[in-house]
Amino acid sequence: MNTISLKNTLPRVFAGQENLHSEVWQQDISLERGKRYLVSAESGTGKSSMCSYIYGYRQDYSGVIAFDVQDIRLMTVAQWCEVRQQHIAYLPQDMRLFGELTAMENVELKNRLTGFKSSDEIKRLFQQLGIEDKQDSLVSKLSIGQQQRVAIIRTLCQPCDFIMLDEPVSHLDEENNRIVAQIITEEARRQGAGVIATSVGNHLQMDVDQLFKL
Repeated sequence: MNTISLKNTLPRVFAGQENLHSEVWQQDISLERGKRYLVSAESGTGKSSMCSYIYGYRQDYSGVIAFDVQDIRLMTVAQWCEVRQQHIAYLPQDMRLFGELTAMENVELKNRLTGFKSSDEIKRLFQQLGIEDKQDSLVSKLSIGQQQRVAIIRTLCQPCDFIMLDEPVSHLDEENNRIVAQIITEEARRQGAGVIATSVGNHLQMDVDQLFKL
């Protein structure tokens, strides 16, 4: 997958809304593999909806979203499985961790499916993010910021053409933001992947090729 395109796309809930000033909605934009994008938004403008549309969780929009030249509405279940396993690594805003499992178990649950990271690579990520002592802690016992870092590690445990992150550093301080940005940038460079990050305030501190205001 080399491009993700949005063509005159608009959440149905915004239909008929006047004076809609957006650089994403009702525009023709193309997100290219290998480039880094930041989507800056105010609360309620549809940033999480955009991510859900791209990942195929929701279809309540008008217009077209396409992977390369294929309209995603026409994709089969098998094609979506391939997209989610091989092409788009997604961190949702709500993280979707299993609170009854440990931090490491949450990460290994995905990595066992992909076999993408070695045990040493995963442990190194825990160390880099300052949560090496939380590997065996239940996720439900971790702070929101610690959970966010676990979710980021899990997100990176797969091959991809795009890394899509919905508010990845909303609960992190400046130093951890910097570390996460460095890790994401390095992983994207290794895979030749694009990065799509959203934010309502605390931006991921990475260099971007293009900023969109939602």
